[in-house]
Amino acid sequence: MSATQEHLGTGRRKTAVARVRIASGSGKIVINGRPMEKYFLTES
Repeated sequence: MSATQEHLGTGRRKTAVARVRIASGSGKIVINGRPMEKYFLTES
């Protein structure tokens, strides 16, 4: 079993909290269990 490197981060603003986990892998972006394309539906 190979060890994967993982970094954790937390950002806070007033009462909001954002947590991020970055790990080495395939390069796909997942937000709340959904692929990025399905999470961000509008083009900006």
